[in-house]
Amino acid sequence: MQDNAHKRIVIAIDGYSSCGKSTFAKAIAARLGYIFIDTGAMYRAVTLYALDHGAIRSGIVCEEEVIALLDRIEITFRFNPERGASDIYVDGDLAEGRIRTIEVSNCVSRVSAIAEVRRKLVAMQQQMGRRRGVVMDGRDIGTVVFPDAELKIFMTADPAVRARRRYDELTAKGERVSLEEIERNVRERDYIDEHREISPLRRADDALLLDNSRMTVAEQMEWVTERIAERI
Repeated sequence: MQDNAHKRIVIAIDGYSSCGKSTFAKAIAARLGYIFIDTGAMYRAVTLYALDHGAIRSGIVCEEEVIALLDRIEITFRFNPERGASDIYVDGDLAEGRIRTIEVSNCVSRVSAIAEVRRKLVAMQQQMGRRRGVVMDGRDIGTVVFPDAELKIFMTADPAVRARRRYDELTAKGERVSLEEIERNVRERDYIDEHREISPLRRADDALLLDNSRMTVAEQMEWVTERIAERI
């Protein structure tokens, strides 16, 4: 699919953790020649920074200390030609691998629920997407960041399926984790994301539902290609 120069749109992809949102969004962006922005990686970057600077101790998130760090952290994306996607950097250091650990996963939903964290990152995301031609994935893209997005997709999948996918991803990287721990983490993150006071995870009224529990990547791309064609 070639990029249409006459109408560049914003594609907002929201949904639950470990649904493959980022992989899906990257593939769409590559096909359209759009910019891909992984907002989940941004929240993970803040969480990593908080861990590194002692604002999270023994799994306890100290909100005031996290907030105090927000003016110090610098988050940037740089395109990696080997991966065909952008890597995230924190204060100039590559953080792509470190933000995907189970330690970060166990804390990121609590950090994401802090109002000041969301305000700062939402402003950054809106600035990144102001020229359109963007695919952005996260938890509140279609409801808060880009409520006027031309195409909104809400992704979901069975928690057990998502846990298995996450388990396979982590073990392939050499991490020693249990499937039970991963599924517990997935379900806990779902609850926190749905019930947080600021920008809770919810499907926008005009978002299309994509349950990919039993869909291949190819089938998902076929589905979204038809939806994009309708918009542009």
